[in-house]
Amino acid sequence: MSSADEAVLASLGYKQELKREFSPWELFGIGFSIIGLFPSIASVLIYAIPNGGASAMIWGWTVCVIFLAFIVLALAELGSAAPTSGGLYYWTHSFCSPRYKNILSWVVGYSNTIGNIAGVASVDWGFAVQLMAAASIGSGMTFVPTTGQTYAVYALVLIIHATVCSVAVKYIARLQIIYAILNVLLCLGIIIGLPAATPSEFRNTAKYAFGDFENFYGWPNGFAFILSFLAPLWTVGGFDASVHISEEATNASIAVPWALLSAVFIASVLGWAINVAIAFNMGTDLDAILSSPTGQPMAAILFNSFGQRGTLAVWAIVVAVQFMMGMGIITVCSRQIFAFARDGGLPFSHYLRRVNKHTATPIYAVWFTAFISLLLGLLAFTGAQAIGAIFSLVIAGQYVAYAIPISARFLGKNDFRRGPFHLGVFSGPVALVAVTWMAFMLVVFFFPTTVDPMASTMNYTVVVWGGVILLSLAYYFFPVYGGRYWFKGPVRTLEESEGSVGGSRQSTLEDEKKQAED
Repeated sequence: MSSADEAVLASLGYKQELKREFSPWELFGIGFSIIGLFPSIASVLIYAIPNGGASAMIWGWTVCVIFLAFIVLALAELGSAAPTSGGLYYWTHSFCSPRYKNILSWVVGYSNTIGNIAGVASVDWGFAVQLMAAASIGSGMTFVPTTGQTYAVYALVLIIHATVCSVAVKYIARLQIIYAILNVLLCLGIIIGLPAATPSEFRNTAKYAFGDFENFYGWPNGFAFILSFLAPLWTVGGFDASVHISEEATNASIAVPWALLSAVFIASVLGWAINVAIAFNMGTDLDAILSSPTGQPMAAILFNSFGQRGTLAVWAIVVAVQFMMGMGIITVCSRQIFAFARDGGLPFSHYLRRVNKHTATPIYAVWFTAFISLLLGLLAFTGAQAIGAIFSLVIAGQYVAYAIPISARFLGKNDFRRGPFHLGVFSGPVALVAVTWMAFMLVVFFFPTTVDPMASTMNYTVVVWGGVILLSLAYYFFPVYGGRYWFKGPVRTLEESEGSVGGSRQSTLEDEKKQAED
């Protein structure tokens, strides 16, 4: 274990509890695997096609990745300066002015938690839908899965993922490079194979691919185009993945920003190429694609190009990669929950922060993640469109959690010390663009899918995300027992010693709580 990494973590107030099993390449691997490029595009294509069709897929992706670059640069700079699993809420508390640091770090912690759990739910729901699509293709389109059947698959995969992620982290770490390579090969296979296999009747002209715009839901075309951004923003998301694994990574101050930047850059380029390949080879009957018995527009497109057997072969890889994504995201989410619980921010923190001595994994945090994801999946029974709230919830939770610490660095009174990776004089302008973009997109993703929504087509993102935030604030301000009486932000877990960093007094969580109560 690197003594330098331990020293950096100690300077942030924490003792080393998790094993540093992730190399820089493996840290990149988990970030890139969580993006899971082609399976992710397949999962959210249903939100891009109705809001602009082919041109929205290509130009929407282009617009989004430009602004995503600003977000990832701002976060990489913070991750290099303070690489801890707490990440976003830790930075918020460190950079905010004393008057607001406790409440804002609390809000960021809960927003990050619900955003990450929604990430687990959306990835595993995507897996369930894709697996059922495979069954539909295999039956010759005669099998149409019910919501209950899809939910049963979803519940089963959550249990499998939680079980796997409860074992020693070194096994998960070693698999990341394999996952990343398989992801890249799948992407290249689609980019090359789809144009080669598509029959002439499904091939589109450049004028159609780059210029056709189809609007299914009645919003003005400009706003519909913006609504299509859900697809690229959800696909190339989860920027904080490498941050939450930083306490298990070697050379974290350099590895975290490198992993973050490289994963997003590669995903942005390959993702654009995939969208171009799809736009040129999906035909023009978008109604047929959206109403396919598979319930998966991408599966319908592949079926038209590869036929039944070819589609099943490709789709088997898609499902496998999606499964790997779920394993990665639940690992990352459990580390964030562990870190927030370590500082006493969550109910049952005493249990959620425990690390198993044999596996060196926060098992309680893993199963807590799976349980809450299981509850989120119940939205599917509200209506076909309602499950889209989970995908929007990922972005809402992340963007609130990203924007506050990025802003706090410049607005709060702090002594920010930059790490090995920094932007110099460009830090401020990059942060301004990033926060402005996130604020704008937050408002957009609270809008419903259609102009005149009903209960089944309502956007429940604001209800779920807003409900979590309101409950967390109620918990914070609750008389006598609320968080404001004992939550003081990140708690130093190093024992008091002469060799402690800075020679400062460092106490355990229980000591901090006792002092707050006194």
